Amino acid sequence: MAATSGHQPADDRKHPVDRTLPPLKMFTSGLQHVAAMYAGVVAPPMIVGPACGLDATGTAFLMGAALFTAGLATLLQTLGLWKVGARLPFVNGVSFAGVTPMVAIGTAHGPRDALPVIFGAVIVAGVLGFVLAPYFSRLLRFFPPVVTGTVITLIGVSLLPVAFNWAQGGNARAADYGSPANIALAALTLVTVLVLRRVLRGFLRQTAILIGLAIGTVLAVPAGLTDFGALGDAGLVGFPTPFHFGAPRFDDAAAIVSMCVVMLVCMTESTADMLALGRIVGRPADERTIAGGLRADTLGTAVSPLFNGFATSAFAQNIGLVAMTGVRSRYVVATGGGILVLLGLCPVAASVISLVPLPVLGGAGIVLFGSVAASGIQTLATAALDKGENALIVAAAVGIGLIPVAAPRFYHHFPQGLLVVLDSGISTGCLVAVLLNLAFNHRGRKGKRGESGKRGKRRDGTPLGGVPHQHGSGTAEPGAVSAH
Repeated sequence: MAATSGHQPADDRKHPVDRTLPPLKMFTSGLQHVAAMYAGVVAPPMIVGPACGLDATGTAFLMGAALFTAGLATLLQTLGLWKVGARLPFVNGVSFAGVTPMVAIGTAHGPRDALPVIFGAVIVAGVLGFVLAPYFSRLLRFFPPVVTGTVITLIGVSLLPVAFNWAQGGNARAADYGSPANIALAALTLVTVLVLRRVLRGFLRQTAILIGLAIGTVLAVPAGLTDFGALGDAGLVGFPTPFHFGAPRFDDAAAIVSMCVVMLVCMTESTADMLALGRIVGRPADERTIAGGLRADTLGTAVSPLFNGFATSAFAQNIGLVAMTGVRSRYVVATGGGILVLLGLCPVAASVISLVPLPVLGGAGIVLFGSVAASGIQTLATAALDKGENALIVAAAVGIGLIPVAAPRFYHHFPQGLLVVLDSGISTGCLVAVLLNLAFNHRGRKGKRGESGKRGKRRDGTPLGGVPHQHGSGTAEPGAVSAH
């Protein structure tokens, strides 16, 4: 009707990223993002809490704080404030990159001092990252399609083992880890999601993941794979009291250095995630967007310890959800951020979300994380792999990036400080891709005509002085989005 009258609603003239949805659709789509990321948010405090000497009650408090601070960081990232926030459908949560050094800090200090030392180090790392954000974003010219496509593919492939672990039960020490029942439940959930995507239409099709998670959880009840114990133990209201575990301490230089390294790793991964998400939603992330997103990451990290939270960064699994559903509104993800805040304030509500068994999440995760890898392959399709040494760059970066995935103990004799980077396939793959691209495609540019024989061109075919990651995006972006 709008087309025949010659008038178009104001909201329809906005980019899909900036559009809102009806309240019910906004809530259910936001809840779907929460369901996709919930396990990833609560897992780090579940690991760090016991390492710092906390009992079950203290660890549960840390989990609530993680949900609360993840919600705050997501709101900051999606809605924006001043020059803070990418203003993309970008989910923030507790970074796994910090788990290993935080466990080491917790082991080195007694139960009384561990968390204050960790929180002090995280605050310093967040402040440092905030200062570096605008300078870090200027590295964008070193991320042409051959680099971004490689990194996006690595993000998806690196996440797949997480889904496989969830599908087996999540706890390798449990007696039923990898049992036929767990794997069957994951397979049923996967098949359910695929069938729903095939038969449903419109909004129901977009929420196929959420519906699949609900069906999988119901199927798990008669099999005894759903734990309702958390519901009975959870309170109705619980606020993450500031400095609950004591005031932050800033007297451990080693802890501060290790968390600053973690912050740089998080910034590298977030940059790659923003580039991936920008391509998926049809709004390529430029230098200003990257700087705003990194400011949100680092400011969220600096503020989180005040509420007993840890370093926050991008959650790549939610990028897969955006790619799969096609719902690009940042306000949907902001709604998810609001739900996370409420979950952090209401342990009972958080316990309801936690009823979803890990095998169910694993089945859905295979589709979500695979969607991220597929987006990376789409980007590589624009990277002119038949020119220069681009195919070699991809081969080496993917191969090295997959080392921590295929052989988790490959670097176990290396110093602990290096493992923060080496154990992240995304970080190592990104560094290798950037360095090889510099070596093969930027070498000897100064004062020369382009290596390709055309003035102002790189060897990979992207223009000098342009925004490399937008290469080939003129018509490819809409196709990339509509393909999901």
